[in-house]
Amino acid sequence: MIKQWNYQSPTQEQILKRDELAEALGFSPALCLLLTQRGITTVEDAHKFLNPSLRDLHNPFLMKDMDKAVNRLEKALGNKEKILIYGDYDVDGTTAVSLVYKFLEQNSWKSNLDYYIPDRYDEGYGISNKGIDYAAETGVSLIISLDCGIKAVEKIAYAKTLGIDFIVCDHHMPGDELPDAVAILDPKRSDCTYPYADLSGCGVGFKFMQAFAMSNAIEFSKLRSLLDLVVVSIAADIVPLTGENRIMAAHGLRQLNLSPSNGMKGIINVCGLSGKEITMSDIVFKIGPRINASGRMMNGKDSVDLLLSKEEDDAKEKSENINQYNEDRRELDKKTTDEANLLLENNPEILDRKIIVVFNPEWHKGVIGIVASRLTEKYYKPAIVLTRSSNGFISGSARSVTGFDIYKAIETNKDILENFGGHTFAAGLTLKEERLDEFINLLESFADENMIEEQMTQTLDIDVSLNFKEISPRLISDLKKMNPFGPENQKPIFCSFNVKDFGTSKLVGRELEHIKLEMIDDSSEQIMQGIAFGMSRFSDHIKSMKPFDICYTLEENTYNGNTTIQLTIKDIRTN
Repeated sequence: MIKQWNYQSPTQEQILKRDELAEALGFSPALCLLLTQRGITTVEDAHKFLNPSLRDLHNPFLMKDMDKAVNRLEKALGNKEKILIYGDYDVDGTTAVSLVYKFLEQNSWKSNLDYYIPDRYDEGYGISNKGIDYAAETGVSLIISLDCGIKAVEKIAYAKTLGIDFIVCDHHMPGDELPDAVAILDPKRSDCTYPYADLSGCGVGFKFMQAFAMSNAIEFSKLRSLLDLVVVSIAADIVPLTGENRIMAAHGLRQLNLSPSNGMKGIINVCGLSGKEITMSDIVFKIGPRINASGRMMNGKDSVDLLLSKEEDDAKEKSENINQYNEDRRELDKKTTDEANLLLENNPEILDRKIIVVFNPEWHKGVIGIVASRLTEKYYKPAIVLTRSSNGFISGSARSVTGFDIYKAIETNKDILENFGGHTFAAGLTLKEERLDEFINLLESFADENMIEEQMTQTLDIDVSLNFKEISPRLISDLKKMNPFGPENQKPIFCSFNVKDFGTSKLVGRELEHIKLEMIDDSSEQIMQGIAFGMSRFSDHIKSMKPFDICYTLEENTYNGNTTIQLTIKDIRTN
């Protein structure tokens, strides 16, 4: 796939701001240019960005209905009502349930608490009648829903007939009608003026507990230890790394590295991360998938059980169990992805559409979201992967590309759907099987009107051009100050022009599909090492000693106790 390079030389104004920041802060010009490109142009803003402080978290009572939520929780605890903490089965939902349960439990209210995670296959996403019936049977009078509930109008009305109140904590887009809950905490409500709208579901739960702590004179330190759960939700749910998310993620990473809970420690060990500095990337690719695996393969409650573990031996056993779920998930994921790719090879007309939609009634519901992500990555088109669920319905997961709102595309056709929800880049939906062709045609019409050609070409947004003499341990050290990286604070991509093979680059990998590069440029005699995964097609050009351009991220590579700088190549351009 040809990738479009989006690189713009810095403007004169950016250069002036860069130099001002470099002089005032003492950081490398490259770091200061990155800050100015991200809208950070004053010394004060730079200090706030580079040193995220918990003191800068917003007052949680600025969120609509927060006072109502706190009052209802206080009343329930005071009257010793039975409270059910109810969450979605993914990472965001299970970490949110764990956070709220753990906070209330550690403040002596355990006897009145229970938690519930719906079964992905038996109940589906969000609030279920089965969950509400469980609450009624066990004497629950208040349900706190986390990472779900904003569209559960009928289910929450049903709960009310049974004498059960709801406090909804969600971060998904509301529908036209809000449920009849005691309080609805969702910064995406149109009538909510909370200063930051991009919290994760677990983040909303954290703000609820922050408000409750403030109302009951509970020290903030009791909340700080739970930030390891919040950072995992932020990384796994792919929410923007800006504002409050950046603050909570930075401190959550610190907690995860210095003093993780027993449950998190168990996961860290089975991931092979023990003794290493854990990054957002480690959460996305190692920790998150394991927490997700229990909800995909068995029941998400297993993840909550692990995250609430008090004993190391118990956490170790539960971590090994979810690690096995993850191994099973990986096998199923590969099998399903292979089947989806084969289906597309045999039906090229599907690939000709702007939005890929594939359906197989036998596919496992737990991996279709992962498969949709893999199809989007491979073909660089929005993808929806569907399987049969129950009662004549099919359900699926959607993933999108930069610039195309897949949630809006699905919402536009809500009249023929049974259920839907999600975000700009990821969504879920359910519909009757006989309406699938109609849905595909309507989606394609929406794409024809709203998708432009540029959105179907992968673009590499390049931040800064470097020559090799500028790449140094100091630069690596400076770049670490920009952590944590994620959406809207992506890891910087650099480019270098007219580099050449030092004469020692070679093909590596089982099928010689990668290139291990050793390169030089005209700026110095410094040899830079790089790895270009899956780019063996450029080998002949490189070995010919002709110049080429590269774009890359900068990494540290430690081997046998020695740490070197390595360029992870994103793309190669030959002249």
